Amino acid sequence: MNAKNSVPVARAFDVEAVRRDFPALHQQVHGHPLVYLDNAASAHKPRAVIDTITHYYSTDYSNVHRGLHYLSERCSQAYEDARGKVASFIHAKDAREIIFVRGTTEAINLVANTYGRKHVRAGDEILISALEHHSNIVPWQMLCEQTGGVLKVVPVSDAGELDLEAFEHLLSSRTRLVAVTHVSNALGTINPLRRIIDAAHAVGARVLIDGAQAVHHMPVDVQDLDCDFYAFSGHKMYGPTGIGVLYGKAALLEAMPPWQGGGEMIREVSFERSTYADIPFKFEAGTPHIVGAIGLGAAVDYISSFDRAAVARHEHELMTYATELLGSLPGLRIVGTVANKASIVSFVLDDAHPHDVGTILDRYGIAVRAGHHCTMPLMNRLCLGGTTRASFAMYNTRSEVERLVAGVGKVMEMFRR
Repeated sequence: MNAKNSVPVARAFDVEAVRRDFPALHQQVHGHPLVYLDNAASAHKPRAVIDTITHYYSTDYSNVHRGLHYLSERCSQAYEDARGKVASFIHAKDAREIIFVRGTTEAINLVANTYGRKHVRAGDEILISALEHHSNIVPWQMLCEQTGGVLKVVPVSDAGELDLEAFEHLLSSRTRLVAVTHVSNALGTINPLRRIIDAAHAVGARVLIDGAQAVHHMPVDVQDLDCDFYAFSGHKMYGPTGIGVLYGKAALLEAMPPWQGGGEMIREVSFERSTYADIPFKFEAGTPHIVGAIGLGAAVDYISSFDRAAVARHEHELMTYATELLGSLPGLRIVGTVANKASIVSFVLDDAHPHDVGTILDRYGIAVRAGHHCTMPLMNRLCLGGTTRASFAMYNTRSEVERLVAGVGKVMEMFRR
């Protein structure tokens, strides 16, 4: 099964043209034009993705891999084409290394419950960082509780930067797995993956990367990184909800036991024993999210249709502009100040709780995220109850940044009365 190339020709990036592709952006909220800055939680969908989903539910829908009739064959081909597009998008060696799951959370749980249960024994160690989303903490805690493994945490600085010297000191011959985020969903910190992966491999550990906040913002080459597993979600990269990807090196996936049992993942079943299908199907029990995978393929096509370097520059400029304007407001503090950041700006106000900030901004049509962002240990490390987070996508504009800053100014005025 070879990777199928996505759309090869890049078109010029024009943010106003991009905005016309996203119907949900053109609405009013509480009498104001929508400013959607909650993209790290979930991004809106371009018409190309919406139309693809509508088309397959309207005309080509059927179950996949099991039918001999025309619709099943056509839908099966589109489903596997999507797998190939994803493989090409992240430069996997083979499309068999792409497992469709519900999202990043399920991908991490799959690894914990297959590779982890097979290889982690009492006293063995798993390393994560203080930057991690709960989805890259809780599955490893559960695994350690079940196996007697030990969870170790790499500290971060006040600026939100991983302490690499501490990380390398924590690595040992007992380290079985390192699980770290590519980009922090709370602060935007971009981790130096090559150094992390090379150091982990030097002690014989495997590495899982949570790429949920990275794969749509920057090129990802899993072969060049040499990571063992890479996980991400479709809904953050302009695709459908309920679909995501686990990439794993083929040799590792082939040696891992299946996680869920049922249809599709079997080769033969008797009441005495069952044998299992080859990868990727061994890990895709039951009827999959067929149109979700096809919609994810359409999202990959959409992202790949642009000059990705131009998109990255645009998103970086928005983050820099927002940091500059927000940082000039008295009584506001930016949280997460490392130099190497993705398009996320978190902040706190002296006089207002993040939940109040988010609620008031919503009255002006500005959608942000407020709270702990599923990173409670990180917030505790920073001595914060939470932050207000603005996260930018390819369709956001400088004028929206200015509306955000004006809205925050109004919040500050209200709490100073």
